[in-house]
Amino acid sequence: EITKTVEKRKMQEQYLDQMELERERGITIKMQPVRMLYTLDARPYTLNLIDTPGHIDFSYEVSRSLKAVEGAVLLVDATQGVQAQTVGNLEMAKLLGLTIVPVINKIDSPNARVEETKKEIIEILGCKEEDILEVSAKTGENCENLLKEIINRIPSPTTDAVQTSLRALVFDFEYSLHKGIILYVRVLDGTIKKNDPAFLCQANTNFSVSEVGFFNPFPKETEFLKKGEIGYVVTNVKESNIAKVGDTLLFKNSLLKPLEGYKQPVPVVWASVYPESQDEFPVLKKSLERLHLSDSAFSFEEEESGTLGRGFRCGFLGMLHLEIVVERLRREYKLNLVVATPSVVYKVGNKDGETESVYSPSRFPEYFEIQKIMEPWAEAKIISSFDKVSDITQLIKKHDGIVGNMEEFGETRILMKVKMPLREIMSNFFEEIKSSTSGYASLDYEIIGEEEGDLVRLDVLLNDEIVPAFSKIVKRSNMEREARSMVDKLKNILPRALFVIKIQAKALGRILAANSLSALKKDVTGHLYGGDITRKMKLWQKQKKGKAKLRRIGRVNVPHDVFLKMIKN
Repeated sequence: EITKTVEKRKMQEQYLDQMELERERGITIKMQPVRMLYTLDARPYTLNLIDTPGHIDFSYEVSRSLKAVEGAVLLVDATQGVQAQTVGNLEMAKLLGLTIVPVINKIDSPNARVEETKKEIIEILGCKEEDILEVSAKTGENCENLLKEIINRIPSPTTDAVQTSLRALVFDFEYSLHKGIILYVRVLDGTIKKNDPAFLCQANTNFSVSEVGFFNPFPKETEFLKKGEIGYVVTNVKESNIAKVGDTLLFKNSLLKPLEGYKQPVPVVWASVYPESQDEFPVLKKSLERLHLSDSAFSFEEEESGTLGRGFRCGFLGMLHLEIVVERLRREYKLNLVVATPSVVYKVGNKDGETESVYSPSRFPEYFEIQKIMEPWAEAKIISSFDKVSDITQLIKKHDGIVGNMEEFGETRILMKVKMPLREIMSNFFEEIKSSTSGYASLDYEIIGEEEGDLVRLDVLLNDEIVPAFSKIVKRSNMEREARSMVDKLKNILPRALFVIKIQAKALGRILAANSLSALKKDVTGHLYGGDITRKMKLWQKQKKGKAKLRRIGRVNVPHDVFLKMIKN
């Protein structure tokens, strides 16, 4: 608004969050580049900004953005203080040697802890107190000063006296039915313009540039993109599989070496996704391919289940990432889906001495065939206030975690280092931590290795038929509690049918918990009046036989929203 990139009358909250889900949830999911023109002391400047998400599940978006810029604005909420994700993202920026501008936001809030937050920033960044800026994005206080400091502190891209050949980093891309692949690039050397012969190194593909432009924040065509600028390049290439994040764009026959690029993100959560109707399988396949073009962090490959038919095994960076992708498939592509209980990757050794990686609980061997199970462990960093330490410690014990070092963080908070199984972090641990600390704790984690686990497969049966999507891996000592919890939850969320539905949970060859969902009632004698009671009794007997027959031959239809509710177990 200050740079007049967006007119005041067109401004709205969360302007750069274009996705409906982002606006609805109040979070950033997808990075958004934007160019701003600003004049300081009668000198014009071009500012290339990339707005990034903050949640740990979308840290890959942050890492890609950091490689395309010279500096980063480290924005810390004055009401929350430094969070665990802030520390993780800061480490990435430091490794890349970026200039970091520390900023405290929401100073207008009555709950702002400005002085405490300053001490926390000094602790993690090692800067001076006067280097930290205080702003209010709501009132606009000191925002203009922030723009001046960005210009003064962050170095502009260096320009050579002799113009070198083109070299640009592809940090994102999208697919258009009319224009083909549109590359989001940061130009590191040279200039690129329309009709230039270009070459994508990893894809080994030549093309002629049909359009270049920048984001304002919506795409705007320009004559050329030069060194230091961020913008887009339209390729007109319609083969969607050739685009890769981290690829290098050069001129055809260029002698320059490709850039290092990015490490591929490693999925930590896996879930099998099936269409509710097998007729929709081709639509699901096409939808996943299209969605992958805007979110390259999730992976998918085809699989088949005897009960659920053909589907896809998908890998995600976390539970929120899974939830967002499934919700986007449902909303943007109008798909009804069956989503299996999420799982991490286990290495299962059988009694013949062979080991296999198992992604899905339903594919676990029978308990009597298993010799050993290795599961991934993670080291988590939790930042919270002193008074919540006992509550968090209880939660960590409940989730099989081991509390390590504790360090004072600022004046009123503590940084806890915890080791725990990755499956426990993925089973609502983050939500439970937030709940027990009234939203003031934060979590960041990284996978550190594997350890042996005493685990079993827990299956759910509906009318004596196993539903593979509900199978999950649990600790042996917790299996009865988990069994009761799953049976009770299903009883509450399953819609009733015309027959009684028997719900059971089974592990190690025995039923651990059972319940039943009563049938829908229908008054078959409502139309009768007067007469002998035997007339009614005949109808009741007929109805009873019909319900017994339905129970034998009827299949339980599980709506897709039940699968989604079970994920949030």
